[in-house]
Amino acid sequence: MLKQLKPALIIFGLMAVLTGLLYPAVITGIAQVLFPHQANGSLIVRNGQVVGSELIGQQFDQPQYFWGRISAVGYDASTSGGTNFSAMNPALEKQVSDRIATLKAADPGNNQPIPVDLVTASGSGLDPNISIAAARYQAGRISRARNLSIDQVYTLIDQNTQGRFLGILGEPRVNVLKLNLALDVLK
Repeated sequence: MLKQLKPALIIFGLMAVLTGLLYPAVITGIAQVLFPHQANGSLIVRNGQVVGSELIGQQFDQPQYFWGRISAVGYDASTSGGTNFSAMNPALEKQVSDRIATLKAADPGNNQPIPVDLVTASGSGLDPNISIAAARYQAGRISRARNLSIDQVYTLIDQNTQGRFLGILGEPRVNVLKLNLALDVLK
């Protein structure tokens, strides 16, 4: 039995070093050289301070900022997850009704249809993006709160719109953090 155990332990040790140390180190090194921004979390830095990541949503609820999707996990990346409410769940209906009321209270004169991504949570609870319709829905509130023309806000939305991935996958979207940072620069 010892004769068979020794080669098994040697192979186990070699594979542990190869797959547990060498391979991750090589892949990490390649990522750091070829894609340093992505490999380090797609962090957004302003004035030497990290203000967030392009990949994780943040809560904005002040009237002068664009609001993102609802987060079922309080925008806590360590507990990513959705609500898992079914369409018939009264809790989902209440959540949507509450968000509609919040949006209408923040902009009572806005009679546009409210985009669904402003009243529902994403699957991860951390979605950093909203639809163009959701951004445009909020433009009036932003323009009044910041004393900007609606055209300035629309231009900013257009400048911060990301197209479909590879030109065909997904929908055009707007990163809420980047858009709000662009608003702060505009002042």
